[in-house]
Amino acid sequence: MTTVYDFSARDIDGNERPLADFRGEALLIVNVASKCGFTPQYKGLEELHRKYHAQGFSVLGFPCDQFGHQEPGDEDEIRNFCSLTYDVSFPMFAKIDVNGSGAHPLYQWLRKEKPGLLGSTAIKWNFTKFLVDRDGVPLKRYAPTDTPESIGKDLPAVLG
Repeated sequence: MTTVYDFSARDIDGNERPLADFRGEALLIVNVASKCGFTPQYKGLEELHRKYHAQGFSVLGFPCDQFGHQEPGDEDEIRNFCSLTYDVSFPMFAKIDVNGSGAHPLYQWLRKEKPGLLGSTAIKWNFTKFLVDRDGVPLKRYAPTDTPESIGKDLPAVLG
């Protein structure tokens, strides 16, 4: 059975990082953007990461520029924006595609495992979120409008 730990991705510093580095942690995987109406969710995502990290939880941010050119910067610009604006400490990855033929394999798999409304596998917009359990299995897909605060209510059961 495939799990999230079977994938790797280039981190924001350009290093290939196996997601097996997060084995045993619950994860919230999010496609993020710096110039989106949902960008203020970075604050809530960071709060979740800090609140639950010691219990084995991490947020993983995957910048994406496929929706309205809302992530136009390069990795240095993204890193600086996240650090200076939201004091982001959770792991950030290099910019990827989440839809189409060039979609990152992780997102091809997540979309298939947890389709959206009416069975659609496409990611509809920035800040779509996937909650993954400690075994690397996706549990739930959240819409961009689902706030980190509302997702936080699901974490105690996952972190058990």
